[in-house]
Amino acid sequence: MNRLRNAFLAPAWVVFTLLFFAPLAVIAAYSLATRGTYGGVSAPASLESWVRLADPLYLVILLRSFALAGVATFICLLLGFPLALFIARAGARRNLYLQLVIVPFWTSFLVRTYAWMFLLRETGLVNSALMALGLTREPLPLLYNNGAVILGLVYGYLPFMVLPLYATLERMDRALLEAAADLGARSWSALWRVVIPLSAPGIRAGSVLVFIPCLGAYLTPDLMGGGKTIMIGNLVQNQFTTARDWPFGSALSLALMVIVMVLLMALVRRGGEEGML
Repeated sequence: MNRLRNAFLAPAWVVFTLLFFAPLAVIAAYSLATRGTYGGVSAPASLESWVRLADPLYLVILLRSFALAGVATFICLLLGFPLALFIARAGARRNLYLQLVIVPFWTSFLVRTYAWMFLLRETGLVNSALMALGLTREPLPLLYNNGAVILGLVYGYLPFMVLPLYATLERMDRALLEAAADLGARSWSALWRVVIPLSAPGIRAGSVLVFIPCLGAYLTPDLMGGGKTIMIGNLVQNQFTTARDWPFGSALSLALMVIVMVLLMALVRRGGEEGML
């Protein structure tokens, strides 16, 4: 059985090695090289790119990326939990609501981002409506700031929070809520003491699925931030294109991956300890 299992897993390991380990090895080698005169990499090997990571400028960008990704994840949780709970209790219309959650994936993420830019710009629908209603005399700066970036991240990754939460809430035994009501628990008390603790696996899964892509996002900050909001993804992209500093871009990519893996391992370990309790 072990030989048969290994035979079936062999193609997957080959593909995984070619598409993940081999590119990762190339990036690791680039991070230890020296920047070429006209871009690219050259000899000799150097740790200069890794030393540059300690520059306060890049640490500020990293902290900003964590802050924006954390805020976007928290907002997705606040919006996604009630929506997932509503869908889980929707009965016969459950599949319809799930399809509506997935509908945004049918169009390009780039097209949806540009749609938000048209809505939020100075001559866009939102500012035009506010000025027509007399709520403001001048167009509000709704675009090219941190708020616009967070809005774009929340809009783009909200379904990744809703779906895991729905999968957890849909399996929850409603008899537990009836038992809580019989014991005198009010609706809010049952929510905090029964529903939220039981939905913890979905909360963790959704938070990971939202936080990681938000942390490495570069398209949304680039378009909706207008170059004013620089996140770690924009910095990496800039090193491989405009600056043509491949060693430093590789070091940034690996450092970000290591940080994310450490956070994931801590989260998985905490989830396992809670499960044992």
